[in-house]
Amino acid sequence: MLKIKIRENGLIARIAAWRMRTVCVAVVVGRTIYLWNITRNDFLGNEAWVKHEVAHVHQYSKLGTVRFLFLYLMESAQKGYLRNRFEIEARERETEVTLLDDIVFC
Repeated sequence: MLKIKIRENGLIARIAAWRMRTVCVAVVVGRTIYLWNITRNDFLGNEAWVKHEVAHVHQYSKLGTVRFLFLYLMESAQKGYLRNRFEIEARERETEVTLLDDIVFC
């Protein structure tokens, strides 16, 4: 069982929303999903979005926090957000049927 925290109105998510020029956003750091301008319940109601963010939690788990953040930022700087390999993988996993099977949100 993988426990993932969800935090509403997180400062890091607010900064990301401003930087990305979007109204609402979810940002993962480690095993925590930070939300901005969306409630926990509304976020959890969007299965594809939840799976996308859970995919990032798995990426953190695989690479470790420092290594993931470094590689993610390098990919984004070199290729842009949409062509970042971590974002591509997360988008691909949005339809993965069993991705949420062993996840507990707290």
